[in-house]
Amino acid sequence: MFGPLEFILAGVLVGFCVGITGVGGGSLMTPILISLFRIEPHIAIGTDLLYAAISKFCGSLVHAKKLNIVWPIVIWLAVGSIPASFATAWVLEHYLSQSSHYKMVLTMVLGFMLTLTGISIIFRATIEKFFMGLRKKKELPEQIAHDTISETKRIYIIIMGIILGVFVTLSSVGAGAFGIMALIIMFPNLPMIRIIGSDVVHAVLLTLVAGLSHMSAGNVDFHLLMWLLVGSIPAIIIGTLISSRLPEKIIRKVLGVTLFALGVNFIVHPVKAKPVEKPAITQPVSAEKTTTK
Repeated sequence: MFGPLEFILAGVLVGFCVGITGVGGGSLMTPILISLFRIEPHIAIGTDLLYAAISKFCGSLVHAKKLNIVWPIVIWLAVGSIPASFATAWVLEHYLSQSSHYKMVLTMVLGFMLTLTGISIIFRATIEKFFMGLRKKKELPEQIAHDTISETKRIYIIIMGIILGVFVTLSSVGAGAFGIMALIIMFPNLPMIRIIGSDVVHAVLLTLVAGLSHMSAGNVDFHLLMWLLVGSIPAIIIGTLISSRLPEKIIRKVLGVTLFALGVNFIVHPVKAKPVEKPAITQPVSAEKTTTK
């Protein structure tokens, strides 16, 4: 049986990694809760969504203060992701939660998103280098600095928001690393710091909405959430302060490989619902044995 100390230590581990690498806590926390602490997948996902919303909120304030947020990107992402999150949560509560495949679907989606996140972390430098080459070859196609986005790009952003809304609500993973990679592809000329700032703010909105939807369905453990935050918030601050002194690239590679391996494991070996035990059938006592001689 696990207690507050173990949950605080898990928060410290995840917070420290987030502070050093900038990778979203959902990519780490949910698999830890399911694999190590044996938390039910729907409880782990719901609790982690609120955990991510609270832990990312402080980072969003910093980005807002430094004017690193492109609000049109955030707004159009939210136009797609928020309704998609509500719809996904509704389907989960009213249909999928009654299915015997509920846990299997959640863990397989989680595995898929962890695999994508792991790949994006491992090859992030290569992806960024490729799109940096595009930045040099192309002129700025739209005046992002003046907060205007073309109508075609708005459609792409909304579609991306819908995809994130569905998968983040199902797995609590993807709002961070996967969202950043998508924005890099769509906006190769936008400075990286503005991509990160916009993604963080949108992640706060999406994880909060998805977390509240899970909370209404009873999928949030507030006792667990409290102890995770107690451990992670100080660790995020410490990890951020000392990140420049640590081998961030090596840690990021190890983290990416770990997430990829966890994702493949969840896909191959998803958590399945326990079979319902059939009541023992008692054999009727024959009349011959009950009669007295």
